Amino acid sequence: MAQRSAAPDDPAAASRGISRRTQSDIYRAGISGTRPRVPVDTDALEAAARKALSAEAFAYIAGGAGAERTVAANRAAFGRWQVWPRPLRDVSSRDLSIDFLGVRRPTPLLLAPLGVMEMAHADADLAVARAAASLGIPYTLSNQASFAMEEVRDAAPDGARLFQLYWSASDELNASLLRRAEASGCEAVIVTLDTHLLGWRTRDLDLAYLPFTRAMGIAQYTSDPVFQQLVRERSRGVDAAAPPAPPVKVTPKAVAAGVRIARKGAALTGTSSVRENLRSPLPRAAVETFLDVFSTPALTWDDLAKARQWTSLPIILKGIVHPDDAIRALDAGVDGIWISNHGGRQIDQSVPTLDVLPTIAERVAGRVPIVFDSGVRQGSDVFIALALGATAVALGRPYAYGLGVAGEAGVREVVRNVLAELDITLGLSGHTSIADVGRDALRGV
Repeated sequence: MAQRSAAPDDPAAASRGISRRTQSDIYRAGISGTRPRVPVDTDALEAAARKALSAEAFAYIAGGAGAERTVAANRAAFGRWQVWPRPLRDVSSRDLSIDFLGVRRPTPLLLAPLGVMEMAHADADLAVARAAASLGIPYTLSNQASFAMEEVRDAAPDGARLFQLYWSASDELNASLLRRAEASGCEAVIVTLDTHLLGWRTRDLDLAYLPFTRAMGIAQYTSDPVFQQLVRERSRGVDAAAPPAPPVKVTPKAVAAGVRIARKGAALTGTSSVRENLRSPLPRAAVETFLDVFSTPALTWDDLAKARQWTSLPIILKGIVHPDDAIRALDAGVDGIWISNHGGRQIDQSVPTLDVLPTIAERVAGRVPIVFDSGVRQGSDVFIALALGATAVALGRPYAYGLGVAGEAGVREVVRNVLAELDITLGLSGHTSIADVGRDALRGV
């Protein structure tokens, strides 16, 4: 087992545990009238984010597919389980650590990949990476990040990182992205399987707003040499098969979008001059190229073998919700399974992830780690998922809300609060380590 991965000031290693430490910090500050930067209550946190963010940003982050029944079902699934406390056990010392990808981690928490975090805060992925590193939490960097993976590495060089790949229509681009992920110190590749078509996201459609059309969330692409070549070919008319861009009605919003695209074009034009970038065809061609290559509905199990040729990193498949697919993933030789329905953002009325976790965990039988997400909002949720068979649990929307409310410090407080509640739940349920938590810690309702 590799050396334990921990933050310089690892809260999980504090003698009294992160829960006591967090409570003490909050209540001591309260004596002077200081309250937490972000609400601790999950509903209040979402409400604060709604107030802090633009209507478009909140819709993109909070929204789900269709009538958002999957979002609601993910949350409702946790209500079908109750923690079953066992008192009169010595829980004075508690250990949140787990083994994951050959490293001893201080906690079982990961940060899920969330794209276009510039919608929440200008520091976007840089702020998230720094906050995660300060807590010893691995950060799954989105393929749709607002900063290139190399910039994120430089912002938090001591942080643990994974890289999420949306399998694009260009194998050369896929290979290039994975080479860069490996070179920039990512520990694994997370191949996301459930976004080969963009979900029917009603909030975004009602606002007629997709951030990628404004060149937001495409920094991994515009910084990539293969993508840059695709853009140059398109701008020269080499890609004759590419459909012409539809005309855009000139309005103040259209002008603002054009300026934003021009500003984002520096990686392609080599100049930060907005005027020069407005004259260049490359920034607009980058958006059009991205929309063409972003994903492919032709992706099949047979294609996954290519990833082994592109990288030596462990490969985890994200978007598994059927037990048969979990077994097929094992047969394909993957290094991990990530149970997820994309937080309810892809299919309305999809299967809640928590409902399938026990069956998948039983069939996988510990052969590879299982990461779980969708519907996780607080520490007791993490406890329930671990008890039902997850190796690690990924947090999504809450940290984005924290980012929107209070930047890097907001992310740190949100994640800290989740860990603190997990630690309290562990102790109050009569357990002293994550390894001790199993199905007998819960009662089905």
